[in-house]
Amino acid sequence: MEYIPNIIFILLLVAGIGYFASNIKKIIRNVKLGKEVDRSDRKGERFAQMARIALGQSKMVKRPIAGFLHIIVYVGFVIINIEVLEIIIDGITGSHRIFAPYLGGVYDFLIATFEILALLVLITVVVFWVRRNALNIKRFTMGELKGWPKNDANYILYFEVVLMSLFLIMNATDFILQTRGVEGYAHAGEIFGSFPVSQFVAIPFETMADGTLIAIERTAWWLHIAGILVFLNYLYWSKHLHIMLAFPNVYFAKLTPQGQFTNMEAVTKEVKMMMDPNADPFAAPDPNEADEEPASLGAADIFDLNQVQLLNAYTCTECGRCTSECPANITGKKLSPRKIMIDTRDRLEEVGSVINKEGEWKDDGKTLLNDYITTEELWACTTCNACVEACPIGIDPLSIIMEMRRYLVLENSAAPSELNVTMGNIENNGAPWPYNQMDRLNWANE
Repeated sequence: MEYIPNIIFILLLVAGIGYFASNIKKIIRNVKLGKEVDRSDRKGERFAQMARIALGQSKMVKRPIAGFLHIIVYVGFVIINIEVLEIIIDGITGSHRIFAPYLGGVYDFLIATFEILALLVLITVVVFWVRRNALNIKRFTMGELKGWPKNDANYILYFEVVLMSLFLIMNATDFILQTRGVEGYAHAGEIFGSFPVSQFVAIPFETMADGTLIAIERTAWWLHIAGILVFLNYLYWSKHLHIMLAFPNVYFAKLTPQGQFTNMEAVTKEVKMMMDPNADPFAAPDPNEADEEPASLGAADIFDLNQVQLLNAYTCTECGRCTSECPANITGKKLSPRKIMIDTRDRLEEVGSVINKEGEWKDDGKTLLNDYITTEELWACTTCNACVEACPIGIDPLSIIMEMRRYLVLENSAAPSELNVTMGNIENNGAPWPYNQMDRLNWANE
């Protein structure tokens, strides 16, 4: 009977981590639906970029208030969960604060640090909730945040409040039980852990009997670890998946100048053939290439995007910094770079759900273009890269926009009339303007 709690704990731990692993496998599978892209170059620069942006939060602090608050939550949540290692060992072995006798003063310092951070996280979460729900900040009230995205952001805040509160209640009751010398909570008459915050949380519990305190402490302990496992598995459906994906996302972000677009291999090949004076236009096609499926020129669906772009979609934090910096959106155009990323992720998840159900991909008659993202949104983009520069974790909405534009132009010949006129002028006159080359300098005669 005495080992039943240990067995229950191990089963809970295995189930939680196993379900999380299965969801991570789905994400990896879905990302691999995209085209392969080689980002294995310049490893030193990539690790430095990851350390600076993902770990160091260097782009978050460009907006000082929000950036500072985010760093508190980020550092607090990560460091406090170091304590999870002790909880896991205690749960498996049946011990209580197993590290305390061995770490001494270091343990006191750690517990004190955890508690101060927990209090700061609670205060910061309240500020975040007020900013999102009471201050009417435009980027938190836009259309794409209606429904689930707004609720998801609030659910995460509630999660953090519950987890931090359970941590402090657990410590508060533990502190009282230690001071009373209750068996299993006292070690050689010493109090292990410095409790700068929970000693005040403990005040309402001081008149309770030992048995009641033990029940509260154990309940808080179990709910805390169960809450962490629930939170871990909730991430799959949440924008807070970026807690883990931000690091690989920043690592694989492009290192070339932001304004430099990639050439399409298929188009480059065709142009080289056209420009080759020795090429035979009547030559038979290469038999080695005859069976190859023609490459899609641009992107109509998630299969036409590359794997880094799909990773971008899963990593998006939905913070809206990209949209708030977008000049097209500011001037009332329909484009929202954040919506581009949300739509891409929603379509990717839709495709993934078909694969989960059918065992393989079966065409559902939908595409990312038109069913999720409209041509009006795509052509509103000025390609200024403001969205890319604003993103705190290296996401590139512009690359998706440009791939879909390429599809519209090269596959559907569906460019806006203004662009068709411009391209026609370039073809006929060698310039974007509707003037014959011989007439270009006529203005100078006046």
